Amino acid sequence: MTHLKSGDPAPFFSGVNENNTPISLADYKGKKLVLYFYPKDDTPGCTAEACSLRDNYHRLQAEGYEILGVSPDTPKKHQAFIKKYNLPFSLISDESKEILNAYSVWGPKSFMGRNYDGVIRTTFIINKDGIIEEVISDVKTKDHANQILT
Repeated sequence: MTHLKSGDPAPFFSGVNENNTPISLADYKGKKLVLYFYPKDDTPGCTAEACSLRDNYHRLQAEGYEILGVSPDTPKKHQAFIKKYNLPFSLISDESKEILNAYSVWGPKSFMGRNYDGVIRTTFIINKDGIIEEVISDVKTKDHANQILT
């Protein structure tokens, strides 16, 4: 569970997207950013979340939001995921988990009685000044865009 909260400065990040293009928080200065962390490309929950954002992309943009996803998947996996689901936004590859750790979204999880470390699905709404406006930790994957917009 992240220690970050509304009013905190968003931790700086830099990484590469699906095209191995460098991308950082500084690229979003002066813009509102939906920075969402998810466990794995092309899994049911992660696909539902990405498709909710895709299907509401124009609504989110109309409200001034840019969208950026982050997972430990490789750029190549991100490319396939984006192509398969026609996603209109970039995904950062964080294989080193530096960004995941900076946002405190890498940690202990359990599934079907098995304990392991993984991505704790979390979304940060970051304002134009780089300040966290909202942290969504109870992500409703199928209705995530509406969570952001309300």
